[in-house]
Amino acid sequence: MNRLQRLLRHLIETRFATRRRFTPAVLDAIEAAVRNAESRHCGELRFVVETDLDAWSILAGKSSRRRALEVFASLGIWDTDRNNGVLVYVLCADHAVEIVADRGFNDLVTTAEWAAVCRTMETEFREGRWQQGAIAGTAAAAALLARHFPGNGRHGNELPDRPLLL
Repeated sequence: MNRLQRLLRHLIETRFATRRRFTPAVLDAIEAAVRNAESRHCGELRFVVETDLDAWSILAGKSSRRRALEVFASLGIWDTDRNNGVLVYVLCADHAVEIVADRGFNDLVTTAEWAAVCRTMETEFREGRWQQGAIAGTAAAAALLARHFPGNGRHGNELPDRPLLL
């Protein structure tokens, strides 16, 4: 997709549409899934949904991946005790899901494993199943966290469980 097409997509995407997809009930379900997942491992999972990027970011060629890295840093997901924070980032206008994992996952989880989590979510989202996609992605990411950072969930909750809408 060229920049002009992408710019148009971002200009027509609305926060209203994002809130229709991610209703309070869907956000509650994602929050419960994150809380449940974190009870089975000592990792930290943060779920963030962003509607669109501003025109200047699009014209400058900012990718969904680059924006996810910015969100990861700005929310301090990198600042967990065991360097095991994971961001699940959804950019609605691009129909993109990105996962950013902290350095504690280096050499433990492959890019292909994280990409598989993203594809699972994107498949559900394409069918309009926002809650199912978010829950499936949360569960798949949690399985990777549990494999490498097992625990009983008594590590303390370093990041909010409530999904964030930007």
